Amino acid sequence: MDMFIKFLVAAVGAGTPLLFGTVGEILTEKTGHLNLGVEGMMSIGACIGFMAGYYTDNFLLAILASAAAGALSALIYAVLTVTFMANQNVTGLTLTIFGIGFANFIGIFVLGKSPEGTLKLPEKITAAMRGVSIPGLSALPVAGELFFSYSPFVYIGVAIALVSAWYLNHTKRGLNLKAVGENPGAADAAGIKVTAVKYFNIILGGAVCGIGGVYCSMIINGGVWISDNVGGLGWIAVALVIFANWQPSAAILGSFVFGALRVLKYYIPQSVLPFPIAFYDMLPFLMTALVLVISSMRKSGRINLPAALGVNYFREER
Repeated sequence: MDMFIKFLVAAVGAGTPLLFGTVGEILTEKTGHLNLGVEGMMSIGACIGFMAGYYTDNFLLAILASAAAGALSALIYAVLTVTFMANQNVTGLTLTIFGIGFANFIGIFVLGKSPEGTLKLPEKITAAMRGVSIPGLSALPVAGELFFSYSPFVYIGVAIALVSAWYLNHTKRGLNLKAVGENPGAADAAGIKVTAVKYFNIILGGAVCGIGGVYCSMIINGGVWISDNVGGLGWIAVALVIFANWQPSAAILGSFVFGALRVLKYYIPQSVLPFPIAFYDMLPFLMTALVLVISSMRKSGRINLPAALGVNYFREER
């Protein structure tokens, strides 16, 4: 039982960056724009957030820097696809290539200036990232470890997912956003500022993805900078959008499931399932491929898919 609880806790931690990436991409796709640059935005957020934490020793500034970096990278995508109406798939893929290369270059450049030969976060910020201890709650048997023992990132991610769900379904701005994603021409005719809605939510989605990236560089890697620290999680997040049916609240469960797949290799005895470690490393990506294939075959299940997803809006053609 104790091992099972530890497995659930580890699954939540491993799924947290996926939650940020998925919610950020949902906000973007609800505008009608498919941004395949999630991996790149997370990489840029991981780099800038880590560097901010390294030089300022401030946890909050690191998160804000990662969000700003993700937002700026999403702004590049927005300018190209909204204003200049570039191909969304090509732009997103380019953003991923650029983001990974940029993060690795900056990391290696700063690493070369480090007297220790490696970049490791100071103890003060490392302590701030550890599990939060809530008096009276964290000490509860079972429930304390399951619900009140996580890094602040976990609670921030769940809060962002729930607020995003409320924003999309219960606010005027959120309903306008969904209208733009369904039929931008009709939304424009109704007086909704389509371009402004697209820009705001694409940038907002990028900011959320950026925070997911800094979780990878600061938590998963133990506060030590390594290249390619996002490790393909951005691609899994894109598939998780479909798995969650474009609902931020459902992304919480989806990220937990895929997080469980990521840590399964540490909790399955080799005597029970004698598979090589590489098999367990492959599982999250195999499930990602299956989600994409099955969703493409079952179009009836994609009830929340924005009708105008992937189609650039040219006002003069409406």
